[in-house]
Amino acid sequence: MTMPSQDDIRNALKAVKYPGYSRDIVSFGLIRQIAAAEGAVRVELQLTTANPDVARQLKEDCERVLQGLPGVRTAVVEVSQSGAPAGAGGPDPWADQNRVPGVARILAVASGKGGVGKSTVAVNLACALRHLGARVGLLDCDIYGPSIPLMMGTRERPTLSPDDKMVPPVQHEVKLMSIGFLVDDHQPVIWRGPMIVKTIQQFFSSVDWGELDYLLVDLPPGTGDAQLSLCQTVPLDGGIIVTTPQEASLGVVRKGIAMFQKVNVPITGLIENMSYFTAPGGERVEIFGHGGGQAEAGRQGLPFLGEIPLYLEIREGGDRGVPAVVAAPDQPAARAFISIAKSIQQAFA
Repeated sequence: MTMPSQDDIRNALKAVKYPGYSRDIVSFGLIRQIAAAEGAVRVELQLTTANPDVARQLKEDCERVLQGLPGVRTAVVEVSQSGAPAGAGGPDPWADQNRVPGVARILAVASGKGGVGKSTVAVNLACALRHLGARVGLLDCDIYGPSIPLMMGTRERPTLSPDDKMVPPVQHEVKLMSIGFLVDDHQPVIWRGPMIVKTIQQFFSSVDWGELDYLLVDLPPGTGDAQLSLCQTVPLDGGIIVTTPQEASLGVVRKGIAMFQKVNVPITGLIENMSYFTAPGGERVEIFGHGGGQAEAGRQGLPFLGEIPLYLEIREGGDRGVPAVVAAPDQPAARAFISIAKSIQQAFA
């Protein structure tokens, strides 16, 4: 049987995440040397921490991945360590990142452009995951145009915990945080980039999220300060891309995909919103075309999580603060989101 090449081995090792981070060891530049011959593979890792637990876990994870490659009979991983004394954390890569205590997974909902219904998708996905029994939080990172308070039907301000952290208000059994809870209605937020960065950092460090299975983060359109600040502040477990079928949307969405790839955030999948409309007479009308999202997912080698047709109930639910999934979970509009939420759960099973 043919041995895997060094590129094959390197690509396989991208499945090994640095403990406590969403990034893989290849993107961290920890692979020092790869050798393969006659059924044997040898890999050297150079770590910047002297923590023995990290070294042991990476060695085990790498050997398991390598032994699963076709043609590999034996795999040896050697780990060299430097940095802090044994048992200390050491100068880890992206050391300014910190996992949020109690939060199992953080998923960013993003799009390359506005007007694709990203916030509507984020709200209904949060409610769909809660409907399936998960403990869910929803963070609105759109500082200039927060819409989560309206779509979730609450303007309640967060309270303070005994240790002076903000306690998120809860609506529809989902924990929420938004700049919209902290400023007066209709008051514009006129901030430069550094203020946005600081606020997003505080949404994680100064908020008591409690125990969550999923924290969904609704990002603003584009690839600017908010997106980069999020990626630098916390290790993301996945990115969910929302698009509409037409090429004008897909062309910009590719930039959002490329952004996540550049910062080594794994992409959970792509959702096509506004896929089609069913007229009162039963005629299916593809207002923005159809199938572009699924085709783009195929071109990019990404999972396609599903399509969401245009339903009047989705728009009405967002306007009155009762998402479609909450208002009528057995109706087609809600079932579209619940099906996608199941796919997300399976991706992390």
